[in-house]
Amino acid sequence: MVTHVRAEERGDERVALLAFIEEQRGGIRRALLGLTEEQAASRPSASELSLSGLLKHVAETEQGWIARARGEAPAVRRDESNWHECFVLAEGETVASQLAYWEKVAAETDAFLRSVPSLDDTFALPDAPWFPPEGRVSMRWLALHLIRETARHAGHADIIRESLDGRTAFELVAEEQGTSRS
Repeated sequence: MVTHVRAEERGDERVALLAFIEEQRGGIRRALLGLTEEQAASRPSASELSLSGLLKHVAETEQGWIARARGEAPAVRRDESNWHECFVLAEGETVASQLAYWEKVAAETDAFLRSVPSLDDTFALPDAPWFPPEGRVSMRWLALHLIRETARHAGHADIIRESLDGRTAFELVAEEQGTSRS
C-alpha cells in the first residue's frame, strides 16, 4: 500500500491521479489491519461512522461514479430512503468481502481511467438537487473527486482507528512494512 506518491513521468497525468487515489485507498485499508469484525463495525466516537461502514461506502461510491462515467447505472441505487445502508455492512457482508469487492472496483477504475481517450472527455452528472441541471464533468474531475472522497474518509478512518486502540497511521504503516517506529 502506497504511503508516498512518486512524481509522475512528465506528461503522465493519469498515472499521477491513479497513484493518489491508490494512496488514499491504502489509508483506509491500513486502518482495518488486525481488527475483528466487531471492532471494525464499532463506533468509538460521537459519529455514526465505523471503519467497516467507511469501507463499504468508499467502494460503493467509487463503483457508482465509474458506472456513471460509462453511462451505466450504479450497482446499488441510493436515495434518501436507503442512504444510511451504505455505511453499515448488511447480513453476509464482511470486511474481507468488502475489501475484495473494493479491489475489483479499484481495478475497474484504473482500467477505465487509463482507457478513456482524454481526461477532458465528459459525462453527464446524475439528476439530483445538488448537481446543476444538465451538468457535465470531465474524467479529470472524476479522478479528482475520487481522490477527495477517498482522502476525506481515510482521515475519518485514522481518527476512528486511533479511538479504537490508540494505533496511529504511522504505526500501521510500519506494521504493514514490517518495520518498527521505535
